[in-house]
Amino acid sequence: MTTRTEPVPRQDAPTEHKPPQGRVGAGLFEPRQLLRSLPDAFRKLDPRRMVKSPVMFVVWAGSVLTTVFSCGNPGDWFGWTISAWLWLTVLFANLAEAVAEGRGKAQAATLRRARTDSVARRVDGTVVPGTELRVGDLVVCEAGDTIPGDGDVVEGVASVDESAITGESAPVIRESGGDRSAVTGGTRVLSDRIVVRITTKPGETFIDRMIGLVEGASRQRTPNEIALNILLASLTIVFLLACATLPPLADHAGTHLTMVVLVALLVCLIPTTIGALLSAIGIAGMDRLVQRNVLAMSGRAVEAAGDVSTLLLDKTGTITLGNRQAAAFVPVRGVTEDELAAAAQLSSLADETPEGRSVVVLAEERYGLRERELVGAQWVAFTAQTRMSGVDADGRKIRKGATASVTAWVEKQGGTVAADADGIARRISASGGTPLLVAVEDADGARVLGVIHLKDVIKDGMRERFGELRRMGIRTVMITGDNPLTARAIAEEAGVDDFLAEATPEDKMALIKREQAGGKLVAMTGDGTNDAPALAQADVGVAMNTGTSAAKEAGNMVDLDSDPTKLIEIVEIGKQLLITRGALTTFSIANDVAKYFAIIPALFATVYPGLDKLNIMRLSSPDSAILSAVVFNALIIIALVPLSLKGVRYKPVSADRMLRRNLTVYGVGGLIAPFVGIKLIDLLLSLIPGIG
Repeated sequence: MTTRTEPVPRQDAPTEHKPPQGRVGAGLFEPRQLLRSLPDAFRKLDPRRMVKSPVMFVVWAGSVLTTVFSCGNPGDWFGWTISAWLWLTVLFANLAEAVAEGRGKAQAATLRRARTDSVARRVDGTVVPGTELRVGDLVVCEAGDTIPGDGDVVEGVASVDESAITGESAPVIRESGGDRSAVTGGTRVLSDRIVVRITTKPGETFIDRMIGLVEGASRQRTPNEIALNILLASLTIVFLLACATLPPLADHAGTHLTMVVLVALLVCLIPTTIGALLSAIGIAGMDRLVQRNVLAMSGRAVEAAGDVSTLLLDKTGTITLGNRQAAAFVPVRGVTEDELAAAAQLSSLADETPEGRSVVVLAEERYGLRERELVGAQWVAFTAQTRMSGVDADGRKIRKGATASVTAWVEKQGGTVAADADGIARRISASGGTPLLVAVEDADGARVLGVIHLKDVIKDGMRERFGELRRMGIRTVMITGDNPLTARAIAEEAGVDDFLAEATPEDKMALIKREQAGGKLVAMTGDGTNDAPALAQADVGVAMNTGTSAAKEAGNMVDLDSDPTKLIEIVEIGKQLLITRGALTTFSIANDVAKYFAIIPALFATVYPGLDKLNIMRLSSPDSAILSAVVFNALIIIALVPLSLKGVRYKPVSADRMLRRNLTVYGVGGLIAPFVGIKLIDLLLSLIPGIG
């Protein structure tokens, strides 16, 4: 195992570029969902549910109190109006949570259609209901059968339709003995025959877990959410004690504060905005992952993704396209590029490997050479044993393949390998590429024409995306089984910060533990059984749906699309969740400050003339000030529901810039909005006789 110790040389990422596809922005929000979720919002008025949110439970209790006192004085329009708006405040908070959950229930309904009451045919020929299968049972699935439960393919290979789960219409291949052996109950076999070993009990399948998670049944509050709830509860207690001291002060000044006024004052001063939206923000964060076909096993995993500081990514399929491709034809002295390209193309027509096809494509695109048929040609197909392909035609023999194989072939034909061919091959290897020799035997004898440069092709936009991650303070580490020379070249081209070459499962584990020992959160992707230990150790372990059951069980997220690059999106979604929570918390606290200046001076300015200097809003009357603040307090919650569900638009900036943006946009905005909103409501109320 070889690991980097010094930083990879790199160029600065460009300052202006197009954002990658799939950039995290505003999620989905349908206004009609508000109406569909209204019944759930009323059901959530149950005090046993309300007590889970300390802030909103205080508002609920205040609503009950004001309603009771208003019943004792039926003609008190002020008390009834305050009561109505306090109940609306609670209802709007419940509605925000119900809308977020409603989207999950809609997604769960789609998954339920995939869960069918199937029958299973065991290998011994007995047929039983799918619900009677036990862990370890072997079942046979043929074309047209629905796979009765989660398991691993232990025999055969088949095409499987997983569209009910992933939404992807293209079938996937599932086969025994590899990292594509896991199958999911409820999916359908399209061709061939496989034998599946059941790995889960009925009712505990992958689809059952997905349904429970997206419906919210298994969503637990995260540590950050719990900590914020404690902070909000503490602030609520502080304001509760502060409001309890006001009646003696008012009595001493010769005025009287009713219970309705005190409750209204308390509700306006406690952080009701973030208290009402906190649960919806967390649920919406998980839903945004589901919309991108990523299943998070807990909200804790989503939050951890937002705090990740080290990102481990496989090279193949994540940073590179997955297969090496021909990049250049380098002829030896005395040979033209066109001559080498023509020979390379002919010798690759019988090579069906991705590398071989890329040689044909490069010759066609760069030199305008078309595939052509040769009369009487004898084609030499590429095999793992010979490591060569070629053609015998028109009195010539052309071969292309690994350096050692082609060199041995030339020498066997009595030819010699030019010295510059060996030098070209060494330079390509030193740069991290793979050299393939092209040789010909004709009337002039056997000789090497030149070298094909094969290289890993970096996916478009990867350098820019790694640059964005760097600006976010996230260190990227490429993991590969390549030798250190090749790994270094690819790391430099891709723009990653570090690499781990010739990596084994033990090396991955050691790297993760080393990073975590330094207080960092680590994320990684994987799909094989050998990745399971590292996935379990990582703070954010994203398993591919095409991977083994062991990998999916070890990770705390599953990517249903099996796209390793989605790990970058997951980090962005996690950060968006944290940013949204921080932004709305800033807005809520700023709101409370503004409401303090709206209510307190209006209530006591006549008793304590010195407070008149703080009465900058000049509201119509104390009653209007309180009622305007209560109305604004309720309306701002419903106004912020779309933002809490969509999330604050995420941009990869430093923590300092993000803090300044939050304070500027949501802090200042939170101060200004109540002044404007409460004043407008006060002006409208002043038009109603008896209020102004």
